[in-house]
Amino acid sequence: MKVLVVEDEPKLASFVKKGLEEQKCEVDLAYDGQIGRTMALSNSYDIIVLDVNLPKMNGLDLAQTIRHEQVHTPILMLTAMGSVEDKLSGFEAGADDYLVKPFEFRELMARIRALHKRSADGGTTVNVLRVADLELDLNEKIARRGGKRIELTAKEFGLLEYLMRNRGRVVSRVDIAEKVWDIHFDTGTNVIDVYVNFLRKKVDKEFPTKLIHTVIGMGYIMKEE
Repeated sequence: MKVLVVEDEPKLASFVKKGLEEQKCEVDLAYDGQIGRTMALSNSYDIIVLDVNLPKMNGLDLAQTIRHEQVHTPILMLTAMGSVEDKLSGFEAGADDYLVKPFEFRELMARIRALHKRSADGGTTVNVLRVADLELDLNEKIARRGGKRIELTAKEFGLLEYLMRNRGRVVSRVDIAEKVWDIHFDTGTNVIDVYVNFLRKKVDKEFPTKLIHTVIGMGYIMKEE
């Protein structure tokens, strides 16, 4: 499993990360809500373990944001607040399970496995990104605009997913190189510009409303004009 842990207490975060890695999980850490948001929306995880009391963006707001962005990754909330009202607030925000601190790692792992199994068994859950009339089905790996299917290569699909997850925000060529290509950006190459142009021809060319825009000197942004 690939797990995102959003926890601002370094000792607890380190404890959870070490325990998960010993169980053969791949773990990313975020120490505040804003970083957690960026990571949750830019990467694909099997489980998100989320503290409630976080700096910059609390866990409830972060869970709501993740769900608003059509990310259906199971969320397990960790918190010291264990009242029924607190738990209801967590579930209403989009959490799938709730574990009160302090906790034993064995219980955390059992709950993570249960969430992962439930998610895998329910693999038909719709997971679709939308911008205007453009849809990207992350389960079936299909893009459609105006109901018409768009044939994409794997790299074009990854680029489109990244732009859609960051809609309304300018992403630089460096961002794209690191998040989509998983490489350090070479300023001497125009490969990213070439792929953006490929994508534009497939996504925008036949439609009056353009969604992929160039911000000169900064990068690209996906938005409705």
